[in-house]
Amino acid sequence: MPEFNSDSISEVWKDGVELAASAINREASPLISTITHLASGRPAEDSNLRASLDRSLVANGKASVETVAGTIFPQSLWDPSKSRQELFNRYRRIYPKIRQHPKNRRGTYFQRLIDYPAPGPDAFDQLDQVISTYVGGNHRRSALQASTIVPRLDLNNARQLGFPCMHQVAFLPDSRRQTLRVIGFYPMQYLYERAYGNYLGLIRLGYFMASEMNLELEAVSCVSVVAKAEAPQRIIDAVLT
Repeated sequence: MPEFNSDSISEVWKDGVELAASAINREASPLISTITHLASGRPAEDSNLRASLDRSLVANGKASVETVAGTIFPQSLWDPSKSRQELFNRYRRIYPKIRQHPKNRRGTYFQRLIDYPAPGPDAFDQLDQVISTYVGGNHRRSALQASTIVPRLDLNNARQLGFPCMHQVAFLPDSRRQTLRVIGFYPMQYLYERAYGNYLGLIRLGYFMASEMNLELEAVSCVSVVAKAEAPQRIIDAVLT
């Protein structure tokens, strides 16, 4: 089982892309990508590689790394000095506008994490539940996870669904060391178009959850059942060189 570990998002992303692109079917299955040493408060990145990828994504009509990351965690809305409910409510207020974008028509990850399965009086705030459970003294690890898949909506016979690619995210605390690991589970991961932004979004979600759980974010892992280098090789080569 291929597994890459680095303190750099860029390095982990590059390793995964190169591995998948070298395969006959341009897939790595499964693939575990882990970004470590996150206690500093900001993940390491290769700014040149990030900029090259962003230019390529925009030129090919894809969402930027920042846009993809924002579907998992809206970094610009988070003020650590305010309550988490302030963040959740700010997002809920602007969500109707966010959903107007065609790529968000089925929802966003953050929306499903705080209003599962959909906004409304019966919506369930999974992130608040995880935080409250842990801070309240219940450290049962099977309770510290959230789903982004809604079976009745997402388990269908469509040939391509687009969203959600991530089905679950787990929060794994080490109470003795006061650290937190975050693990995202993806049945399918598109390495060129989304993986870098997914890694960044999960890390930002991890910083938020660690802050609310009074822990320190240690590492974020992305488990992909299938990781696909879906872009033509010439496009990938242009990003990496």
